Formats: sequence, C-alpha cells, structure tokens
Amino acid sequence: MAIEKGVRVPTTLPRVDTFPALRGWQRRALVEYLRRRTEDFLAVATPGAGKTTFALRIAAELLADGTVEAVTVVAPTEHLKTQWAVAAGRVGIQLDAAFRNADLHSSADFHGAVVTYAQVGMAPQVHRRRTMTRRTLVILDEIHHAGDSRTWGDGIKAAFEPAVRRLMLTGTPFRSDDNPIPFIRYEAGGDGLPRSRADSTYGYSDALRDGVVRPVLFLAYSGETRWRTSAGDELAARLGEPMTQDLVAQAWRTALDPAGDWMPAVLRAADARLSVLRAGGMTDAGGLAIASDQAAARSYARLLERITGEKAVVVLSDDAGASARIASFADSTQRWLVAVRMVSEGVDIPRLAVGVYATSASTPLYFAQAIGRFVRARRPGETATVFVPSVPHLLGLASEMEAERDHVLGAAKKREGFDDDLLERAQRSEQASGELEKRFEALSATAELDQVIFDGASFGTGAQAGTPEEEEYLGLPGLLTADQVAALLNRRQAEQIAARRRDRSPEQPVPAARQPERLPTAGERRITLRRQLNALVAAHHHRTGLPHGKIHAELRRRCGGPPSAQATIEQLEERIAMVQSL
Repeated sequence: MAIEKGVRVPTTLPRVDTFPALRGWQRRALVEYLRRRTEDFLAVATPGAGKTTFALRIAAELLADGTVEAVTVVAPTEHLKTQWAVAAGRVGIQLDAAFRNADLHSSADFHGAVVTYAQVGMAPQVHRRRTMTRRTLVILDEIHHAGDSRTWGDGIKAAFEPAVRRLMLTGTPFRSDDNPIPFIRYEAGGDGLPRSRADSTYGYSDALRDGVVRPVLFLAYSGETRWRTSAGDELAARLGEPMTQDLVAQAWRTALDPAGDWMPAVLRAADARLSVLRAGGMTDAGGLAIASDQAAARSYARLLERITGEKAVVVLSDDAGASARIASFADSTQRWLVAVRMVSEGVDIPRLAVGVYATSASTPLYFAQAIGRFVRARRPGETATVFVPSVPHLLGLASEMEAERDHVLGAAKKREGFDDDLLERAQRSEQASGELEKRFEALSATAELDQVIFDGASFGTGAQAGTPEEEEYLGLPGLLTADQVAALLNRRQAEQIAARRRDRSPEQPVPAARQPERLPTAGERRITLRRQLNALVAAHHHRTGLPHGKIHAELRRRCGGPPSAQATIEQLEERIAMVQSL
C-alpha cells in the first residue's frame, strides 16, 4: 500500500519479550485472537481485569510481525487519551494523544494516535484517510460508546472500515437503546432478538475467583423522606418501600439533598469505613462520591470537608484541569474525590475502595461503569464498599453484579429513576436539573442502614445511623477473601438476630392476660424470608462450593422473578422450597 508523502513509520518497534506477564484470561484471549486473525474481534472483560494491557500486547504482536504499520486508539474521554498514551509508552508503543482533526498526520516519532469518539464523529473522513494511508490496527475502547448517537456510529464505521484489524474492548457490552454498535456481530437469540456476540468474555465472577478484582459489599441505606410538591402538598415516604415510580424518584431525590440528614449520615459512615480500611492495611485507600450534578458535587465536597477536616478533590468536567486533578489524586493519599460523571468509566485509580453512589442515574450501563471504579485489586484480600440508596432498582443491580449481559436490539425497555441524558445535561450546566427541582422541594430525610448486599445475597436486619449495630458492619475487616466476607456477614447477621431476640425477652416474665398475637407486616415477613433464603443458600454453598450469586441466579432461573431484594413474599417462599430440594 502506498505511503502518503511525509508519513514515516517509526523504526523502533515494541519488543514483545519485554511485556509484563499476562493473566490467564489475557493469554487465552491472545491465543484465540492470533488463531483467528479475523478483521474484527470483541473482547469483553470486567472493569479492572486488564483490557488495556491485553490490547497493547496485540498491538505489539501485529506491529512486530508487520501485519500493521500503525495503531489508532479511540477512547471515550480526553482523560483516557492521556491514560492510553502513557500505558502504551511504557511498553514501547508511542501514541500521539494530542492529535487534532486539523493535523494531517502525527510526527514520525509515533506509531499512531489516540482520539475520542466525538473527535472521529466530527470529521470521519480525516480518520478514514489516515487509516487508508498505513495498514492500521484500530482499538475501540469501550466500544458501546460508538452507539451513543447515529452520527458517532456512522462516523466510526466510515472512518475505520479500511482498517486491517479492529479490536473492540468493553467491560459493559450492553446499552439502554437500540442503536447498533459498529463492527459488532449480532446473532439471533432464543427469543429471536439480535444479541451482541463476544469473541472473548471474562466476567466479574471469573475475575473474583482468580483474585483479579475485589469483592464488593453494598451497604444500602433507607430512611424517612419528606418533600413538598409543586402544588404545595407535603408527602412522606420511606426510601426503599414499594411505591410508584414518580414517588420513588422524588424520595430518592430528597435523600440525595445535601441540606437533609441522609447525605451527611451516609458520607460520615462512608468515611468511617474508609478509616477502617486504612487502619486495616490499605493505608492509601481512597473514596469517591458520584453526584448527579455540579451543584450537588460542590455541596458534597463541603460536607466531606466538615466531616474529615480535609478538602475533597472535585472533578466537574472533562477538561485538562480535571485530568490533572484526577492524576494527582491517583498518586496521592488524599481521602475523597467527588465527581459528576467523568470518573464513572475507564479512569484508573486503583486505590479507590469506598464509593458513595449519590446520583439518580440508574441504567445498568451507568451503574456497572460506576462500580467498576472500585473493583481493581492490587493485592490479595482487598475489598471494596459502595454505599447506595435503598432503591429497589439499584438493589437489583447490586444483586446482579455477576450477571453477564449482551446488547439486545428490539427488547422492551424499562425506565427507572432518572436516565443518563439527564446526567449529561447536568454536567453541561448547573441549571440543567432545574425542571426536576421545580416538581418538589426536599424537606427532610433521615438515614438508616437497611441491608448489606454481597454475592447476590442480602444480610442484616437494619440499623439506625450512628448506632453500634451500624458500626459492626462499617468495621468489617478490609482484607478478606470473598468466602471470608460471606462467612463473616452470615455470623454478624446471626448475632444481630439473636441480640434482638434477647432484647425483646423480659428478664422476669410477669403473668398477664393473653393478648391476641399480632400478625407480622408484609415488610417483616419479607425480612424473615430473605434471612431464611440466605441461610439456606449459604448452607448449599458450603455443601457444593458454588458461589452464593450463582445459587441465587439458578433459583431465579428456575422460579422466575427479580433478585431477592425485590422479590415478593410468594417468590421468596418458592425459592426457599426450591433450594431445600436441591
């Protein structure tokens, strides 16, 4: 192929033998890639598994054997462009992170460039010409972004169709819409709907088993919320109780109000958990609070400063200053980072171990990306803790951490809470959420630890914020294996139940007239049934060695219905009967 005048291929090629040792999944995927040698290859790997290292190893192999002469990496954000260029430089692949659409080509010092999806979408012909000039490998990082708009998707397809090879990477291969993702293979499933198909898959459960990622504990907080509607009516609801979608959204929004008592209590608990992790061996452990908009982010930062006595780092937008603040935080021992959206995907801060999900965004894609910031393991035994509002939809997503999803076209879509479009508008302007604010006025919100979710199971019987019962869960050791976490949670729950029974039993019973026995409420029955189901699942785990999450998933497959945090009394009873028969 002819080389455009003025474009020279760097003479120094990366040396494959100097690469760091690959993890098991990376080796298997590399062998599969080299065996197939197809134009397109989709690798799905859970956040923190090492997709960047895998992709750079393939790039080095193809550069070394002459299959390609250049590498183009397409990333979601400006910050990730720098992150990719730095990672590539460590292994001898020089990528131009400053390339602009107005440039004809990069300097001869580079093997290629790193660009964003937005950059390609604005001028696809520029990138098509670069791709045609030299035999090119295109690495499409977090490829689901190519479906963010028709313009981006069409631009990516037009720009990189001439590429010799295309390697697609993602940790979340699913979207909330039906925009097809370029270069992804779709095949009809059992329901006849087209589903994305990966060439290599390495899920969270696989990575947890291999010690590549941390076990994640979700501490779900409920509480009483009160707000005033635009009509002047005052409403009250307990966060997490069954109610209409509008009421869930307003109770949720009220809880996240910085002026209420819910957010200070949750941030105080999260910082206490961070202190436990630091004292227990993760001396540089950091925390991340994810806010819905810029105004809330600044308010949360002020709350954290009052709680900790240390200023929190605030990242509000995707600009050069934000990238510098993220990099500085990553290399420091500062306690807290507060962000709107920028740190929700791809940004590598391995020391993040405590999270506060203080946003109303609730799509599975966004939730998975956000939780992915906390799972990267640095040494055996590290755990992560994420504090979430006790909202049924979020509890379901937390219970399904191990679920593997595909992008399904044409499936019925559900809308829960607020969507990502709202969050994007909020990041662009502090006034963007004004329409929502006019619908109601937050009046008050209290916080209470509702339950702990781990490995698909729910633990705990509830505890008021600031009580010794809450402190028992906040004080769980930070260096534990997944099995040790499950065993400890089971023991803590049993102790909590026993203590409550003792508290209810009078020391010296006094004969009294027999009172009619009060029937348990639906909420009390669900708590009892959830505890019974979790105990039976734990027993089945010890008999078979199967992870708790897989047992719960099998029960859902056989009996139907949502995760146990959302299941009805009848569904819980059916699963109890089923697990007893296994």
